[in-house]
Amino acid sequence: MRVLIFGGYGVFGGRLVELLGNVGGLELLVVGRHLQPARAFCDRVRAGPSGPTAAKLTPIAASRADVDHLLVAHQPDVVVDASGPFQHYGAAPYAVVEACISHAVHYLDLADGAEFVAGISQFDTQAKAAGVVALSGVSSFPVLTAAVIDEASKRFRVRSVECGIAPSPFAGVGLNVVRAVLGYAGERVRLRRGGRFTVAPGLAESRRYTVAPPGQLPLRSLRFSLVDVPDLTVLPQRYPAVDDIWVGAGPVPVFLHRLLNALAIGRFRLRLPSMTPLARIGHWVINHARYGEHRGGMYLELHGDTPTGQRQLSWHLLAEGDDGPYIPSMAVEAIIKKMHAGGTPATGARAAAGELTLDDYTTAFAGRHISSGFRSGELASTNLFEEALAEKYADLPVTLRQLHGGRARALWTGSAMVQGAETLAARLVARMFGFPAAAARVPVRVEIRAEQGPAGTRETWVRQFGAQRFESRLSPGRGREQYLVCEQFGVVTVALALVWDGQRLWFVPRRWRVGWLPLPQMLLPAGRSFETDEDSVFAFDVSIEMPFVGRIARYRGTLKPDRISTDVE
Repeated sequence: MRVLIFGGYGVFGGRLVELLGNVGGLELLVVGRHLQPARAFCDRVRAGPSGPTAAKLTPIAASRADVDHLLVAHQPDVVVDASGPFQHYGAAPYAVVEACISHAVHYLDLADGAEFVAGISQFDTQAKAAGVVALSGVSSFPVLTAAVIDEASKRFRVRSVECGIAPSPFAGVGLNVVRAVLGYAGERVRLRRGGRFTVAPGLAESRRYTVAPPGQLPLRSLRFSLVDVPDLTVLPQRYPAVDDIWVGAGPVPVFLHRLLNALAIGRFRLRLPSMTPLARIGHWVINHARYGEHRGGMYLELHGDTPTGQRQLSWHLLAEGDDGPYIPSMAVEAIIKKMHAGGTPATGARAAAGELTLDDYTTAFAGRHISSGFRSGELASTNLFEEALAEKYADLPVTLRQLHGGRARALWTGSAMVQGAETLAARLVARMFGFPAAAARVPVRVEIRAEQGPAGTRETWVRQFGAQRFESRLSPGRGREQYLVCEQFGVVTVALALVWDGQRLWFVPRRWRVGWLPLPQMLLPAGRSFETDEDSVFAFDVSIEMPFVGRIARYRGTLKPDRISTDVE
């Protein structure tokens, strides 16, 4: 099976080649404007970490304008357009589509332009007559979003969709992507609100959200700004009952995002011309101003109804390191693999929404550092640990679920070994908060009192190590601390992420503050703290450290239930 890929050594096309490189029986025609970079890219893929590619790679120097010649000379089975920017394809935007149909060749693209993707349906009759499939927008937007909505629709009727994507700052952005973004920044973007279509300025309207797959270390709370993607036009056609659709992007670093917001607002209000002439400068800045966590994510917030009432559901995806940038190309990968196995999609020309299921993506994610999951908005807040962990709470060992069961009163007793502060400054901090002093073995008593309030369940933990006593208050995170558990020691509150790795429940500090005043991230307390089950006994290992101060305290031991009540007050 021969696959011709325009933009074959570019950002998205190149990753598609890497994804398909392990498929035997494929020949990938890697098409770019210059032969030497195409050859160098193919050589690099062949010499990749997984060894020689099973697929045959053939570099070709050509452009989209040469499509007819390429179809005759190489006779591909499938053409993939991964070049772009699709918003600026000129007077004949569908030249490649028309050429493929006329030569009876299947066509796929990774278009991100809403109008382009919606417009491909005009070729539906011709594509069916030629016996080929022409799919546009074969990427995360709208294929992955539609797969999530389809899954949620099994539970309730979806009425509102909000989604966003947060790429890693180290992902790398192509020049054509920058051109596309600057092209619609401050431009009127058409979207559906309140059951009617309206317009809003691209990248000038923002919302804040925390991407947090259950049991994983969440991304930090990010601003997402309105983007012009196919979902805004494709999803209303596929889901007529949906009244509101909003899609945003949350790029980092934050100062570049804020600058882009300001430029978009200025262009919209002052009716300034397109900012695409700034594309090369923007491309250089984005690809050099790289700092922060090498992680990316995506979310969908869904609202709807059932015969018994309103429903809310959110879906979260997190990708670590270099795995995230492959996700936009995975839809094309999955479809080509299905075609190679004899499962060609139904003929016709259309947007690609609905061509893959969430299970298809689960298969594509396998073997990579990509995690995802649903969170229910209807979870009763009688258990703040279950609220934070969502569906992963059920995976905890019985002992951990018993201790964190949200009971009105519980008393656990046991013993621990305590390592004290290691510097003078650390001893002063430890004494200020009442952390235990060093001891080879000391009896431990932990009393937990839970009470229900308007903001959810709050728990008071009174810990006693021998004669030394200290307490803290736990509450569910809200706002920028959404999906975290906040632990308050006096006037200081530390927001903790709960991370379940299958054996240990880790407590990872993400933010801290005095009252509502945020404290510097560079001074955020750290340490390796976790709970686990050891032969059906609850075990804990808590380490508290501060930059420039050192270890404040470390205590580890075991606990057994002494007395547990049944209800939350």
